[in-house]
Amino acid sequence: MKLTKVREKLTNLGLEALLITSPYNRRYLSEFTGTAGVLLVSMSDAYVIVDGRYTDQARTQAKEFAVVEHNKNLLEVLASLLETLNIRKLGYEADHTSVTQLNTYQKTLHTELVGTSNIVESLRIIKSEEELVLMRKAAGIAEEAFEYVLGMIKPGITERDISAELIYQMQKLGASGSSNDPIVASGVRSALPHGRATDKVIEHGDIITMDYGAVYNGYLSDMTRTIAVGEPSAELKKIYKIVLETLEYTKEQARPGLSVKDYDQLARDYIEKYGYGKYFIHGIGHGLGLELHEAPTVAGNECFEENMVFTVEPGIYISGLGGVRIEDDIIIKKDGIENLTPSSKQLMIL
Repeated sequence: MKLTKVREKLTNLGLEALLITSPYNRRYLSEFTGTAGVLLVSMSDAYVIVDGRYTDQARTQAKEFAVVEHNKNLLEVLASLLETLNIRKLGYEADHTSVTQLNTYQKTLHTELVGTSNIVESLRIIKSEEELVLMRKAAGIAEEAFEYVLGMIKPGITERDISAELIYQMQKLGASGSSNDPIVASGVRSALPHGRATDKVIEHGDIITMDYGAVYNGYLSDMTRTIAVGEPSAELKKIYKIVLETLEYTKEQARPGLSVKDYDQLARDYIEKYGYGKYFIHGIGHGLGLELHEAPTVAGNECFEENMVFTVEPGIYISGLGGVRIEDDIIIKKDGIENLTPSSKQLMIL
């Protein structure tokens, strides 16, 4: 089915084949999980070209693809294959090709090269039930790790301690790794939306933002929770309440047919009515799947469709005071949403 859809797109573009070099797109189409290799999809054939390290693995995983092994020069093997197949017009993934790579293609591949964009990514935007099962598992792992880490957070430990424990617990629970370098930002550093963990010591009265996720069989989760160690200031409590209200309100509005840009505006309008609009300095969320940030995006022209997965992450950040972000992962359903990260988001004061 995936290859059929790719071929339909190639027909519409007047192309005879597509060279796939993105590791995420390669995995999505072929299920091959190796760290090197390319795919070639023509109107009648599909190949995965790998070196000898991955030949057996590719044969086991990429069941719809013929496996072609190269010893040293992948492009020479690809050029020979294109000649055998009489490919005169080849699409390549422009978003994943450097100028240097393109120059090499032009010197080596004796065919017309046409840059393409989002051929495979546009298929990845709607998740299959098999993909959703993996994403539910990734989200569950992240939530369980959060519950564990709550028990070790106290004054005297560092942000790095929390980050390391989150990663360790997720791996113990079955994750292959962390979906990002965890954001752990405490005290005034919580005003940094992407404040990576440092050696800063957690102090009484600190508010702590933790943004992280798990990788499970290639699929990711991405959640953010903000907690307090000791009683936070009245202003931070007020901000937390507004962010939580915005999160819950915005999730309720998600539905098929709503544009992602309009969805983002709903969150901005909600925060603005409390006078904090200028402190919400990023988008309301992003698509999630094999990559941490994928379509649909606030910057794109997409509308929500059933079985898209999207993060909802309003935040308010005030320099010198601190910040709050709370984030859930949701599946867009026919009549609403499924929340993959349903754990309590009421302010926890440890």
